Amino acid sequence: MVKISELQQKDVVNVANGKRLGNIGDIDINLTTGQIEAIIIIGTGKVLGLFGRADEMVIPWRDIVKVGADVILVRLDSDE
Repeated sequence: MVKISELQQKDVVNVANGKRLGNIGDIDINLTTGQIEAIIIIGTGKVLGLFGRADEMVIPWRDIVKVGADVILVRLDSDE
């Protein structure tokens, strides 16, 4: 079993291009089934972490390739 706080500490990396996407800021859970539907990557600050944040990135659970010890690998084919 993995705690949400443990997931939030892992880097999320796109295996399609090797780009680090950030960390999990939130999780979308289906209340009927109890399953995770998506992870939400919170955008970084626009200027040195200040002046608002970039848009959130929603990654469907089906696009997650592997949850490792330090990293979560996802496959996003689009240039996100």
